[in-house]
Amino acid sequence: MGKGKLKKFADMASYDNVVEHPYSVIDNVDFPLRGNWNRDFFKNGNPIVLELGCGRGEYTVALAKRFPGKNFIGVDIKGARMWTGATEAKEAGLTNVGFLRTNIEIIDRLFEQGEVSEIWLTFPDPQMKKFTKRLTSSLFLARYRDILAPDAVVHLKTDSNFLFTYTKYITEVNGLPVVECIDDVHGQPRVSDTLQIRTYYESQWLSRGIKIKYLAFNLPAKECYEEPNVEIELDEYRSYNRSKRSSLETSK
Repeated sequence: MGKGKLKKFADMASYDNVVEHPYSVIDNVDFPLRGNWNRDFFKNGNPIVLELGCGRGEYTVALAKRFPGKNFIGVDIKGARMWTGATEAKEAGLTNVGFLRTNIEIIDRLFEQGEVSEIWLTFPDPQMKKFTKRLTSSLFLARYRDILAPDAVVHLKTDSNFLFTYTKYITEVNGLPVVECIDDVHGQPRVSDTLQIRTYYESQWLSRGIKIKYLAFNLPAKECYEEPNVEIELDEYRSYNRSKRSSLETSK
């Protein structure tokens, strides 16, 4: 590990807006914030919004600045990337934003039922080869349902037509109410201030002529969620920091 990363991890360990609880410690260390995020971390009763796979935390920080009446938590396992957003939030004196370094697979063990009001998924890896790793798969929806308030909204903003199409099928198969569906966010004459937030990589994709898609849907309680049995065309391009896609087989 380089000196730069070591310094960032040292910084993160000292930040009061960062909590670290990776999968490796989940069975050995209690997590007292579960059910107590508002009382013990934010010290207010405002709604909690998660950004899962937050990367550098650009969206988390931007949302926190726009909505001071809500609490935002960026979640990712890559601490060196998260350092950027955590440092910006700290230097800006933002009290309604925090970061949680953990594996998203155990998110339901770190929040109590109904503790979260919304979830944002911003440019997650589409995981075309393994549906079990897709952040909008039936497996992850079940985890989200365990922590979300009734009929909470899940937001997906993505460059991937594959993931966008897959998620639309997920909503159809499971009867999930769609709140909004946009296949070209920045091609619209008017979009919400929230959707106008651009991350570094989003700007890079736009410069390559790649359209940004957005899908928001409610997640009512169900006994189980189903996977769509359909073939979806693969993305033909290579995204930043992602493995080459053209060699993958079409997922079902």
